[in-house]
Amino acid sequence: MRISPGVLAPPHEVLKPDEWHARGQAERKAVGRSSHAAWDPPPQRPDPVTILEAQAKTRVPDLVPIRYGRMLTSPFAYYRGAAAPMAWDLAQTPTTDIRVQCCGDAHLLNFGMFAAPDRRLVFDVNDFDETLPAPFDWDVKRLAASFAVAARDNGFSDRAAHRAARSCVRNYRLEMRHFAQMRFLNVWYSRIDVDEVTRLFDAVQPRKAVRRRRADIKKAHRRTSLRAMTKFCSQVDGEYRIRPDHPVIVRFPIERNPGMLDELRSAVAVYQDTLQADLREVLSRYYFGDFARKVVGVGSVGTEAFILLLMGDRDDEPLFLQLKEAQESVLAPFAGPSECEHEGERVVRGQRLTQAGTDPFLGWTKGIAADGVSSRDYYVRQLRDMKGSMNVPAMDPDQLNYYARLCGWALARGHARTGRAALISGYLGTSEAFDHAIADFSVAYADQNERDYQNLTNAVAAGRVHAVMGL
Repeated sequence: MRISPGVLAPPHEVLKPDEWHARGQAERKAVGRSSHAAWDPPPQRPDPVTILEAQAKTRVPDLVPIRYGRMLTSPFAYYRGAAAPMAWDLAQTPTTDIRVQCCGDAHLLNFGMFAAPDRRLVFDVNDFDETLPAPFDWDVKRLAASFAVAARDNGFSDRAAHRAARSCVRNYRLEMRHFAQMRFLNVWYSRIDVDEVTRLFDAVQPRKAVRRRRADIKKAHRRTSLRAMTKFCSQVDGEYRIRPDHPVIVRFPIERNPGMLDELRSAVAVYQDTLQADLREVLSRYYFGDFARKVVGVGSVGTEAFILLLMGDRDDEPLFLQLKEAQESVLAPFAGPSECEHEGERVVRGQRLTQAGTDPFLGWTKGIAADGVSSRDYYVRQLRDMKGSMNVPAMDPDQLNYYARLCGWALARGHARTGRAALISGYLGTSEAFDHAIADFSVAYADQNERDYQNLTNAVAAGRVHAVMGL
């Protein structure tokens, strides 16, 4: 007797892998693989600046100009911050009914290295602010297009941009076929160890690229709470305090605001309840050090983000936690709302479903914003736990292609954990039809991205929105 995946669920027919594969093939009749190639903005397409302005209404007013300033750095920086306008666009493209736990903002800088609980470096998707169940092809398109945009940003030709996007999608397809042939538990436990990646790529890349990647890995190993304390803190009267750097880092002197300390205690108590018992025991060994607001990223600038310094019994035993506001996913208007009432829980659940080596301190809470009035949803994670990224601006076209393959591999691994690998693989097939279609879309969307970047530039020049550069 075969039963459904639920424990003690009623018996029913369960499809075998070849049957899921056949269903994926059948999906091509509704949404042909070549149909993904085109991008022609529909007449009713909203002004992307209007979408960004709508987002700004829910954000900290004095930080919104920093967001615009960071987006104006380059078309690629704009792309990083424009997940919401692209979500509208993706919903207008040919879309399959094959759903996974999407990252929601799968651009190439939202992949990177971090320490798994066993302290080994892994490579994976590392940003889940927009995560939501949605069609798998939306993630693939956003990731592939990011390579086309980044290639142009590096001064490469459109041919090189097309090749990078195609390399990403091709490896996604090949790895998905590999996952479709594996037992699901093996898929669930699979991960991409950085040591394994190094062995694979060092053998085929020039020495200069190898040295640069090893430098990136070494840098990630150094990004710890202890190093963060050196970077962000000073000793004041024998106690460590976060150094202010207005407006990027704004310290809230808890000693002069006991009400905020009570609020923080309440938020931490809620957070602790979302952790396993062993992690609650770990946190019990730390005490409060300091608290500050810290602006992070590009697209998330303007949402509330705080850093919490906790100290152990020793002066060289800090633990930095980040409390980051979670708002509704940009995919929600098009893919449907999350089943989680708490947006922080949505982020945490999506991350835990997708990653194999998730931060054990990942949890969620609720608290008062810096304005002292509004209550917001937050998720909590370690600020720095050997997190690192690849130096994309320093890559040549061949190196960008290798990185594209790595990101395609990681995205396939994440999708295979929450979708049916055989179903997705059946749709993708063995030919390069899907690869070329998404690469064509990526170059076309890079054109759209440049037009949208210019629209934001014009809006700033006209005084419609205010941007602060250099922060």
